[in-house]
Amino acid sequence: MTEGIADFAVPGLSVPCKTWYKVFGDLKTSTQTPLIVLHGGPGACHDYLLPLTDLAPFIPLIFYDQIGNGRSTHLPEKVGDEAFWTVDLFQNELDNLVSHLGLRDRPIDVFGHSWGGMLTAVWAATPSRAANLRRLVISSSLASMDVWRIGITALTEKLPEDVQEVLRRAKETKDFKSPEYEAAVEVFYKRHLSLARPWPSEEVQAALGWFAEDSTTYSTMYGASELEISGSLRDWSSIPVLGKIKAPTLLLNGTEDEAQDVAMQPFFDHIKKVKWITLENAAHFAHVDQRERFMKHLKDFLVES
Repeated sequence: MTEGIADFAVPGLSVPCKTWYKVFGDLKTSTQTPLIVLHGGPGACHDYLLPLTDLAPFIPLIFYDQIGNGRSTHLPEKVGDEAFWTVDLFQNELDNLVSHLGLRDRPIDVFGHSWGGMLTAVWAATPSRAANLRRLVISSSLASMDVWRIGITALTEKLPEDVQEVLRRAKETKDFKSPEYEAAVEVFYKRHLSLARPWPSEEVQAALGWFAEDSTTYSTMYGASELEISGSLRDWSSIPVLGKIKAPTLLLNGTEDEAQDVAMQPFFDHIKKVKWITLENAAHFAHVDQRERFMKHLKDFLVES
């Protein structure tokens, strides 16, 4: 395992940002296609996806923290700056990392979870960026914010009535920091973020911990909370470009996932070479809730015989 830093020049910033990354395996000697792992959030950081190291004996794995969080450059002064925090910014960061690691001229696989899946979908649909993409995995993600809202709304309507009342009141008052609201969101999380017990699991705690430490990207791009979509991604959609994805694609989600089937369906409808697996007794962190089954599906899809 090795760690490193990739300098990432961003227009408008006087000094390059730093993208921190960690590689499991040897990129130079392995005959297997390396897998680049994109975390969700935005801002959840790579830590919660470390169960994917179950695949490290078989393929090289590359984790990284997207700028704005984790071990990469933080830019708290950019909070609320929707013109800065764009999908294109993070596509450019991925391109930069691929070049930094010397992977531009060899096949690569890419895995994106949640927001990472959104990012990889549009990246993979751009031939100039993804010319060397061999296989794509989109896990517990969404093809557009419109279909995401449909799924989230349906799930919140199944919550206990007193919890729904707290959520409604917060929406009216715009108070998303009260203990009552945070407790209500936790009820949702326990049903649809992860089913692993005891709660919270190490992976859940890692993701939520990074949000608490620096919410710059999450609050600017997504919103005040998981149930309040008010950030720059509020009208986002990948649906118009999904037909341009050429790489064989695996879709994964859980039956209790906040990424409900309605949010994943357009991926299946529009990507030409696609397979979709939904795991029983799993939520948004399906890689934690059903770790063994999840990794088997990934290995079967990615490991070359």
